Amino acid sequence: MSTFSPRKLLLAVAAPVLALVVAFLVTSAILLLLGDPVVEVWQTILSWPKPRQLVQIVNGATVYYLSAVAVAVGFRMNLFNIGVDGQYRVAVFAGAAFAGQAWFPGPLNVLLTIVVAMVAGGLWASIAAYLKIRRGISEVISTIMLNAIATGVVQWLLLKVAVKQQGSNTISTKPIPESSQLSGLGLIPGATNKVYTLILLAVLVGVLYWFVINKTRFGFDLRATGRSESAAVASGVKVPRMVVTTMIASGALAGLIGMPLLFGQDHSYGTTFQAGLGFAGIGIALLGRNHPLGIAAAALLWSFLDVQSNALQIRAGVASEVVFIIQGVILFAVVIAYELIRRADVRLEQQRVARELSATRSDAPTPEGATA
Repeated sequence: MSTFSPRKLLLAVAAPVLALVVAFLVTSAILLLLGDPVVEVWQTILSWPKPRQLVQIVNGATVYYLSAVAVAVGFRMNLFNIGVDGQYRVAVFAGAAFAGQAWFPGPLNVLLTIVVAMVAGGLWASIAAYLKIRRGISEVISTIMLNAIATGVVQWLLLKVAVKQQGSNTISTKPIPESSQLSGLGLIPGATNKVYTLILLAVLVGVLYWFVINKTRFGFDLRATGRSESAAVASGVKVPRMVVTTMIASGALAGLIGMPLLFGQDHSYGTTFQAGLGFAGIGIALLGRNHPLGIAAAALLWSFLDVQSNALQIRAGVASEVVFIIQGVILFAVVIAYELIRRADVRLEQQRVARELSATRSDAPTPEGATA
């Protein structure tokens, strides 16, 4: 049974904290070089959000969380599913097209649409799994290419089924019926907007992710394969089957990313639907160390920076894109920080073992007849 270790906890927290400090220093240096007001920028970003903005932060974090968990499932097995963005696009389009037909009454329509989206995302991810198992093609290459293909395929299909809005150049799928639209939850006092109802789905996904990874045989096999494929094979794990299952599971989770947006905000899929969520999930999963609670904190931070950047142009006279610099530096710094912390952990563990061995030898009884 594992015991609580303050050192392990400290080292786990040290990496993201170090990354945030580095991001703060690097961004400040860039702002100084460009002659921008550093103090005003940080005052704007770090100011306490209004209730309406808090809702926006929670809603953004909900979507980011689902994206990051989809990425993290593959990361736990050293499987780099870079195609979450494409899987999300295919899934949300399929879900929106299905929901818009209103073949089923309200709640049932929502439930079945979620299933359709998960199936679509899983099927799109299975292409990369097949190419890796049968043709030996790296999932990094195949999923990146499938992202571009997904964008083209969805745009082509959207033109086939789209409903053009009068007086606008925006095209979208048929809107979902009002009975299937989720009005949201009034969780934050004083806010005129509401938290997505499907935040409950994100919470459920997080709990199931933790349980499956840590408490099931499948999760054990997945983690074992990620740590050492040869050791996993020796213990009886069928690695090809694990690759296929994990990639499809990652794609199915990617299918959930657009559901809060579809049912809680946009009510259809079109050219203005939020993009780039899959790529944001990669950074958030890394920052959260693939842990459900760490991912939640990282998703809130990412969303917080997004929302707070809206006021930069007005208050500080700086383009909101400065937040992209902060997020990029965080992502770059966290990778380096984790490696530095890992090496420090190894050194500390080696020193601990050396001390214990030294103490054991000094406490050992002197053999009879030996010189003291």
